[in-house]
Amino acid sequence: MRNVKSDVRVTSRSISVDRVLRSVSDKSAGGTVVFVGTVRDNSAGARVTTIELESAKGLAEADLKRIADKALKRFDVSRLVIVHRLGRLKVGEVIVAIAVSAPHRQHAFVACRFVIDELKKTTPIWKKEYGPGTSRWVEG
Repeated sequence: MRNVKSDVRVTSRSISVDRVLRSVSDKSAGGTVVFVGTVRDNSAGARVTTIELESAKGLAEADLKRIADKALKRFDVSRLVIVHRLGRLKVGEVIVAIAVSAPHRQHAFVACRFVIDELKKTTPIWKKEYGPGTSRWVEG
């Protein structure tokens, strides 16, 4: 039996994609998939300069752990890591990094897709976007 592992973290510090990638390294893995979500400069037709992400950290981490556990049960993966950022971020900064290693690439791809889709649906993290002279909370 393989040693399947996951790690989830919600942080106010910048996310090192290299560190996330290294953390899923596994000799049994033939494929690794990484998703990196970043702050973009526009949303709903408006210019964005910064965003602010808020959450009850414990609740967000518990939901990410639930998602990771569900992915580990559903897909044949070796390691899975989810790191999500909180606080004020500028355009181009990393919001979330998800890495999945698996014996075969197709499992890494579907597991990574599952994680980001579930996270967007259920994890209690709220986003406020700021632009020139405006701000708005983003739904969903």
